Amino acid sequence: MKIIDQYIMKRVLSTFFFVVLILMAIITVIDITEKMDKFAKNNLGSGAVLGYYLDFIPWIMGLITPITIFIAIIYVTSRMASHTEIISILSGGVSFRRFLVPYFIAAGVVASISFALNGWVIPAATKSRLAFELQYFNNRYYYDARNIHLQVAPQVYLFIQNYNNVTNVGYQFSLERFQDNVLVEKLTSDNITWDTVKRTWSLKYWKLHRVNDVFTSASTTDPKTFLTYGNEMDTALAISPKDFEAQERSYEGMTTPELTEHIAKLRFRGASGVAMYEVEKHIRTAAPFTTFILVFMGVTVSSRKSRGGTGLQIALGFVLAFIFILFFLLTRRFAETGSMHPILAAWTPNCIFTVVSLVLYRFTPR
Repeated sequence: MKIIDQYIMKRVLSTFFFVVLILMAIITVIDITEKMDKFAKNNLGSGAVLGYYLDFIPWIMGLITPITIFIAIIYVTSRMASHTEIISILSGGVSFRRFLVPYFIAAGVVASISFALNGWVIPAATKSRLAFELQYFNNRYYYDARNIHLQVAPQVYLFIQNYNNVTNVGYQFSLERFQDNVLVEKLTSDNITWDTVKRTWSLKYWKLHRVNDVFTSASTTDPKTFLTYGNEMDTALAISPKDFEAQERSYEGMTTPELTEHIAKLRFRGASGVAMYEVEKHIRTAAPFTTFILVFMGVTVSSRKSRGGTGLQIALGFVLAFIFILFFLLTRRFAETGSMHPILAAWTPNCIFTVVSLVLYRFTPR
């Protein structure tokens, strides 16, 4: 690695981390100001508030990383251009492609950090932050879905007419087991209640119908049905009260392995809302590539020397970044509503702005 490479990487990374710290500090102070009344209303001490913001800061860092690396590239490169440093480098026999190498190495550092944060660190912090906000800031969530149908195992289907997530009681419960598309067992209950001590479900006034054709004669086509019943029975089911909690943006609190497992579970159950989890997973994969695209675009936009100084390049950078973020939010929304495939939603902004970057690169003086 040459001295000029180290020089560019140092300036890019130092500017990036400096801007991140400044923006995090500003956003945190604004957030504290807005939530001061809520902290006082709930009699929260400094320890609880500090713990909340230790979870809040990583989330903010992940949120502002793409725009921050773009701003850092625009600022560093436009400053170098205004001081004729880029002209000197290119005049010394360094090609523009070679000039991009330290930028892409710096982008690799940022992308690696971003991938680790978005996949594991930020979801763990977000889970604690969302639990804190649910306890102290948000109104109580009430589950209002009715006639819930779920597949909980191969050829095993569960039905609950309605569920009260305050008392953790489900009403008009049934569990049906099939074999070769033939009903062989059906368990029904007037209600089921979650036992927080045993961590099992308690069935009230249950009935178990078993269909058994072992004792059926060869001349008889109707199988025999055996019925057992009781007042109360404890049983383990492939559901828990967490399945009836608020699901809005719950994917933010899942690590990438947890997200993959949850998607598989939702697909198996035939549940709705899988798209929002799938698009989140694909976006986490696409995010590192977004960093490289923004770096490439930033260098091509700001490497030309301007008589008006660096203001025009920085302004152009903000406009392009705003358009990219707006386009990203639109495609994500389309995917969550089922209007676009999650993979397309995650990768379409990258593909389009790759083309934009190549067009800008084509007209960049080299």
